[in-house]
Amino acid sequence: MGGFDELLIETVSGTGAHIGAAYLLDDSGQVLQMAAEVGLPAPIARAWARIRTKDPVPLAVAVRERRLIWISGREHLARDFPAAALALPYPFAAALSPIWSDGEVRGGFMLLWPAGRTPELDDRRRGLIDRTCAAIGELLREADRRGRPIRAGSRPRLLGPRPVRPSDPQADFVALECLNRLPEGYCVLDVEGRATLVSAPAADLLGVAPSALLGKRLWEVLPWLADPSYEDRYRAAVIGRQITQFVGRNPAGRRLSFWLYPGLTGITLRITPGAVSRGPAPDPVTGGDRTLRVIAVHEILHLATALARAVTAQEVLDLVADHVMPVYDVQALAILTAKGGRLRVAASRGYSRQAIDEFDGRPVIPVAPADQPFDAAQPAFFSTWDQLRATYPDAVRSDDMSAWAFLPLVTSGQPIGTCILAYDRPHRFSTDERATLTALTGLIAQAFERARLYDVKHQLAQCLQSSLLPHKLPHVPGLDVAARYVPATPGMDIGGDFYDLIRLGDTRAAAVIGDVQGHDVTAAALMGQVRTAIRAHAATGGSAGDVLAHTNRLLVELAPDRFTSCLYVSFDLRRHTACLASAGHLPPVLGRPGAPAQVVNASPGLLLGIDPDAEYATTDLPMGPGVVLALYTDGLIEEPGLDLGDAIAALAARFAPAPGQPLHDLAETLIEPATIERRTDDIAVLLLRDALGEP
Repeated sequence: MGGFDELLIETVSGTGAHIGAAYLLDDSGQVLQMAAEVGLPAPIARAWARIRTKDPVPLAVAVRERRLIWISGREHLARDFPAAALALPYPFAAALSPIWSDGEVRGGFMLLWPAGRTPELDDRRRGLIDRTCAAIGELLREADRRGRPIRAGSRPRLLGPRPVRPSDPQADFVALECLNRLPEGYCVLDVEGRATLVSAPAADLLGVAPSALLGKRLWEVLPWLADPSYEDRYRAAVIGRQITQFVGRNPAGRRLSFWLYPGLTGITLRITPGAVSRGPAPDPVTGGDRTLRVIAVHEILHLATALARAVTAQEVLDLVADHVMPVYDVQALAILTAKGGRLRVAASRGYSRQAIDEFDGRPVIPVAPADQPFDAAQPAFFSTWDQLRATYPDAVRSDDMSAWAFLPLVTSGQPIGTCILAYDRPHRFSTDERATLTALTGLIAQAFERARLYDVKHQLAQCLQSSLLPHKLPHVPGLDVAARYVPATPGMDIGGDFYDLIRLGDTRAAAVIGDVQGHDVTAAALMGQVRTAIRAHAATGGSAGDVLAHTNRLLVELAPDRFTSCLYVSFDLRRHTACLASAGHLPPVLGRPGAPAQVVNASPGLLLGIDPDAEYATTDLPMGPGVVLALYTDGLIEEPGLDLGDAIAALAARFAPAPGQPLHDLAETLIEPATIERRTDDIAVLLLRDALGEP
C-alpha cells in the first residue's frame, strides 16, 4: 500500500490542500470505503468511512456521474448538498473525483482546501488530481493482475503529511525551551487533538502537569474543556483551517482565552488569562456566532428527524418554526408556492392575516433591476428594509419586518416554492448562518414536496373513495336506514371502508358493509369493484352466501394480493326476517326496543380474495317492527390495547335504540366516542330498522 499512500500524500502537498482521502468501491460496487486519509480527525474520518453511491453527498455524485465536482465553499455545499453541509458545518473548498481503471470506476478521491484561498480549481491542480486518480487506478489494475487486489480495511489508514525537512531529535526540546520563556501558555496538538508539546506556562494555567497531557486530548484530561462547542472550535480549525477562539473557565474559576492556529500537521494552541487577549482577530467566518451555529446544527439535525414524519404543508412549517425560529430569533415564517403565475401562501407562522393577504396573489417573479435578475433557485438575504427596497423597488413591507431571508425550495433541480424568514429588526446574516439556512432549505424542500405529493395522492384517493360510496341510499318502503362515513383524521391514509343498500323488490332489500385491505388508491378502486360485483350478484336473486361466494371468485382473479372483509344481509320485510353471511367481517349488533342489544353470532367465512372455492354459511335472523340492526367497520370500535371481543361487547352495551328515535341521531351517538381522539382508520356505520307495520 506504500505507493497508494504516497500518491495521496504527494497530491495533498502538491495541490496545497490540507485534507485528502482516497476511497475504494467494495465488491458490491454500491459502497465507497475510505482506504486512507490525511488531515481528518479520526472521529470524522470514521463517520465518513463508508459512503453509499446513492447518497446525496458530493463524492457519491462524482463517482455516480463519473465527473469531477468542485465545491467552492460552505454556501455552495449547503445549496447543492444540504445533508453534507449539516454534517460538516465548516468552511472549506473541495474537489471530488472518480478513480478510474480500464474505463471502470474503482473509487473516489477527495481534497479539501481552506475556504476562500482557492476560489477556483486551476488547471495545474485539476491536472494533478487527474494524474493521481489515473495512477491509483493503474495501481489497482496491476494489483488485480498479480492476484493481490487492493482493498480498503475496516478502518481508514490515518496518514501524516510529509515533513518539509528531516526532523531534528533535539527540535522539540529547543522549541519547548523557547516557549517556556513566554508568559502565555502554548500547546501543540495533532489533528486528533492530542498534545505533542506542552509549555510550562500552559500547564500552570490549565492546572495539570505536562506529562498528564502529552499524548492525550485536552478535553479527555480536563473535564471542564469537554464542551461540544469547544471541540467544535477545534474541528473548525482543523477542517476549515481558520483561526478560532473560545473562552473557558478552569475549576478555580479563572477565565482563560484559547486561540487555535491551524497548520498542516495540527494546531498550535495559545492560552492566556482573561476573556480578552492580544492577537489577530479570528476570521469573520468563524467569529462570534459560532455557539449559535453549534446549537443550530444540532437543532436542524433534530428537525430532519422530525420532518420525516410530517405529511402536510402546515406540519412541515410548524416543525420548522418550532426548531428554527427560537434559534435564529425569527419573528415570522411562511412557505409560498406558485399557482397560475401567482404566489400562494401554503402555510405560515407569525404573520398577521393582513400580511398573508398581501403575499397571496402577488406575481411569482418580482420586478427587479436589469443588472440584478431574479433567480428563483438562489437564496437571498436582506439585512435591512433599505437593502430589500434597493433591490426590489416594488417590494411590500408586511408587519413592519426589517430583515428577510428568502430561501428557495428546490427538488430535482426545480423550484417548488420559497420559505421566507422575517425579523422585526435589522439582522446581519453571517456566513455560517447563510450556509446553515441554505442547507435547511434542502430539508424543508424535500419534506414539503413529500407532503405536497401526499396531499395530492390523499385527495385523489378520498375523491375516488367518496365518488364510489353511495351519495344517496334508495328508498325501500318499510325499511328505515341511516348511514355515516367518517374519514380518518387528516394526515392519515385513507381507508377502504364501504357500504351499500340494494333494493331487490317492493319488500325485499340487501345491505352490505365491508373493508378492503390497504389504505391507498388501489384500495379505494377495489372497493368500487367489490360494490359493483355484489350488486350484480344480488340482482340474480341468490342467497347471501351465494352472493359472497361469487364475489369472492371474482376478487381472487382481480386482486389476488388484496383481501376484503364483507357482511351481506338480505331483508324480507313482509316476513320480518333477515339472512346474513359474513366474509370475516365484524358481527352485527341487534337492538330491540326495551331489551338489551345482542351481538349476532354469525359463522364468518374466509375474507374475500383468498380461496376461490371458499363457501359462506348463512344465518337467519328474526327482525320485527322497531328492531334495529347495526353494521359497522373496525374503525368504530378498535382501540390500542383493547381486546376486540371486549370492544364489540362495549358497543352492544351502549346500543339502545328507542322507539321512534331517528336513526341519524342513533348513528351520531354510536360514532361520537370514536371521533374524540385522533383516528388512524376510517369509520362506516349502517343502521337498518324494520319499519313495516310500525305505528
